[in-house]
This record gives sequence, structure tokens and C-alpha cells, in this order.
Amino acid sequence: MNWITNYVRPKINSIFSRREVPENLWQKCDECGTMLFHRELSDNQNVCTSCGHHMHITPRDRFTALFDGGVFTEVAVPEPLADPLKFKDQKKYPDRIKAAQKKTGEKDAMLVAAGEIGRTPIIAAAQDFSYMGGSMGMYVGNAIIAAAEEAVKLGRPLVLFSAAGGARMQEGILSLMQMPRTTVAVQMLKEAGLPYIVVLTHPTTGGVTASYAMLGDVHISEPNALICFAGPRVIEQTIREKLPEGFQRAEYLLDHGMLDRVTPRTEMRGELITIIRMLMDLPPQVVGDLPSPEEEEAAKAANAPADGVPSEEAAE
Repeated sequence: MNWITNYVRPKINSIFSRREVPENLWQKCDECGTMLFHRELSDNQNVCTSCGHHMHITPRDRFTALFDGGVFTEVAVPEPLADPLKFKDQKKYPDRIKAAQKKTGEKDAMLVAAGEIGRTPIIAAAQDFSYMGGSMGMYVGNAIIAAAEEAVKLGRPLVLFSAAGGARMQEGILSLMQMPRTTVAVQMLKEAGLPYIVVLTHPTTGGVTASYAMLGDVHISEPNALICFAGPRVIEQTIREKLPEGFQRAEYLLDHGMLDRVTPRTEMRGELITIIRMLMDLPPQVVGDLPSPEEEEAAKAANAPADGVPSEEAAE
């Protein structure tokens, strides 16, 4: 044995046997700092398995976890004018849209879909905060109207997942006009006697909170979501007082009667199925096609004769 065998050969083997490890295999939790394996995090719907912190999730990933078998059909949304005000700040508005579309792979900040949860047909709409802060522009207004019209047409409830920083400044007054437009869309559902359920996620603020996000028949929130019109820093600067701990968070709003439920994302599907079937006057969800073992035993006991001797009908 010499230095070539002991050192050079293992060194050469280690160089040629190295494999490139993708940088996105692990993600750090913003709350507790735990490093989470990407597959484990994805299977848990982007909820930290260590502390339960709810991270950002795209509308498509949310719908995949929500709908039966991850199967859903997109509902077409009318395209608005691309740049009605010819707005320009540090960038032109069309350039910002292109950058957001490239980043998210979506047309705009809201996705509308039709499908079934627990074999219950619904229409669902979800905002994507990673698309320009989920801001409410004309496309988002068109999306909510399209979702409401599809729900009325098919006689289905509408479930909306909100996540927004408010109105889209690049569209000015046209963005603010989406508040009354979406309010009319919600009224269409109420007149048709269809449930409208809102799931508020982090964050839901500004004009979105002042319109369709707080007009539901039932309001559910994910844990620790920020839900407000004006943010806590703005309020503190205005009143020059320290705000209570957890002010404008989901749990605080639940305690003060602004919400009906605070439900973890991993339990949201079951919660929505139960609520929707109650509001639609449907029987409780049946899990699976086959009867449970307990039901099979009960059926056998009901058909068996009392003395254990087969009856004449059974023998024949």
C-alpha cells in the first residue's frame, strides 16, 4: 500500500462520483428556522411540520389538494384591457405583468376552477399573492364575476380563497371599481340561494377585505393570517398607541366575532366538505364506495337468525 493507493485513487474516485445536488431540495421555515425537505413540505401543503407555520401556496397546488383526486377544470375568465391608463412608475405596467406571468406561470392573480370535493360539486377561486401581491385589478374582478356566473349557472356553491395586498395601483380607479362589481357578483349568489364561503389566507388586506372577502355566508381563516383594511403599522402611526398582541391576526378576529372558524390548511378540505353539504341540505359525506367493517358486521348480524340456524329462505 502506498500514497497513490491510499490517497490519490480515492481522491480521483470522489471527484468523478460527485453528483450535483439541487439547491431547492430544502426550504427553511420563516417562523422556526427548521430546514424542511421539499417533498415532505409539499405533501403537508406547505405547512411546516415542526411549528405549523403556513407558508405560501399557489392556487394550483391548493386546488390539487382540495379537489377529489386533484382533478379540476379551469373556468375561462374574460381578458381585460392590458394597460388602460398607460401607467408607468419605475417600470411600465405591461413589463410588470410580463414579469409576474413569467414568475408564476399564470395569466393574473386569480385562478377559477370547477370540480368536486367529497363528491360535492363546487366552483372555487383562489388568489396568488406572488403575482403582484395578489392585487385586485380588472382581471380579478372579471374572475370573481365569472366564478359567480358559473356557480349560478350550474347551481353550485362558490368557495373563494383570498390573499391580497389590496387594489392594484397601476389600474387606479378602475381597480377600485372592482369592489362594487364583485359585491354585485356575490349578491347574484345570494339571490340564487347558493352558499358563498370565504377562506381568508395570509395576508388579506385593503380593498379586498373591504369587499368580497368579508361578504361570505361563512368566513374561515388559516392560522395567524393577517386580515385587515389598514395595516397595524399604519394604525399605530395614526393613533400613536401600541396595539394589542396579535392584533388583526386570525385568532384575534375570531375572538372578536369577525370570523367563524380558524382552521389549519391540512384540515380545510374536510371542514369545507362538512359546511358545504350542510348549507346545500345534503346528507353527510360518505367516505369510500364500500361499507366499513363495522357496517358489514352489523348487516350480517341483522340478517342472521336469532337461534343461529339458517332459515328456510336462506337455505333455498
